[in-house]
Amino acid sequence: MATAKVLAGAQVVLPTGTVTDGRVIVDGTRIVGSAPDGAETLDLTGHWVVPGFVDMHNHGGGGASFTSGTLDEILTGLRTHRQHGTTTAVASFVTGSMDFLVQRAGLLSELAEHGEIAGIHFEGPFISPCRKGAHDETLLRDPDPAEVRKLLDAARGQARMVTLATERPGGIDSVRLLAEHGVLAAIGHTDATYEQTVEAVDAGATVATHLFNAMPALGHRDPGPIAALLEDERITVELINDGTHLHPAALELAFHHKGAEKVAFITDAMDAAGFGDGRYMLGPLEVEVKDSVARLVEGGSIAGSTLTLDRAFKRAVTIDKLPVEDVVRAISANPAQLLGIYDKVGSLEPGKDADLVVLDAEFEVKGVLRKGEWLVRP
Repeated sequence: MATAKVLAGAQVVLPTGTVTDGRVIVDGTRIVGSAPDGAETLDLTGHWVVPGFVDMHNHGGGGASFTSGTLDEILTGLRTHRQHGTTTAVASFVTGSMDFLVQRAGLLSELAEHGEIAGIHFEGPFISPCRKGAHDETLLRDPDPAEVRKLLDAARGQARMVTLATERPGGIDSVRLLAEHGVLAAIGHTDATYEQTVEAVDAGATVATHLFNAMPALGHRDPGPIAALLEDERITVELINDGTHLHPAALELAFHHKGAEKVAFITDAMDAAGFGDGRYMLGPLEVEVKDSVARLVEGGSIAGSTLTLDRAFKRAVTIDKLPVEDVVRAISANPAQLLGIYDKVGSLEPGKDADLVVLDAEFEVKGVLRKGEWLVRP
């Protein structure tokens, strides 16, 4: 049973800025405005208290795949990420057959209904064979709105995002369909031109799936999708800040053009996150993880990441030299707002879920609180 607690003395990052020697008061599963009688006080002097991380693009961890694992394995993967501060996660699928994805969506919608995940993200099968990355090309298909609708129906209201190559036949109509149903249309694994990308944004796309990765490079005569996605204020860009997927200058370019309010840090993690090197399956494809970098055994494409969001946070502050407040926005508030759950998570405010992370002065995780319960006790 969660008891009332006062987290005192830390640098607390609020939506309005950082409060030195701040206090966060938790009663039961919620953050509250004043301390009830009998609340225990925890001295966190020399630490940071930030909102729990929200990962809107995550394929697994702890040796478990969200695409193909059993319910118990999926819960193991979620627990792994929670130990690293991700108190809210969307379960992302890689490409599979339509029948398989329909069946899996039904299964994972139950986890969403019970609050274990924040919904489902379909990354594939509606992507470009030219930019397939670690997806099985034989299972790719054009984004037919009827098939997109089939996946939404299978997810029983728990679909949160679909990644599309919007230049493919049916792409623009599928974007409109997703927008009408309140599901995020994300442009990714795309070979679109600049003009085609602009058309997709005008149709209602709002997210760039792992910007820079699995799309044409920025060109000075043929600017491609990256320029269109960077310049449009309606688009939030996902970034994988693991030091492998992006050069620091690319990250800086994204922040320069988008501002901290239009960036979302994601893991794009696969099974090996928090688990170690070795051989894994990503959907039907075999992946080798070596020195924490995941690549397809056949062809060598980068195959997701082994990232956890605490590492993305630390890297952003210590290597990329971003202000802590901007990192909190990108790792908690922005994804929560996109997913439509900012009323519950994504910031430290009275009335919201008591989801928070305690970091030491070196930005290492020392405590994780989820719905008022310590998962990692400081």
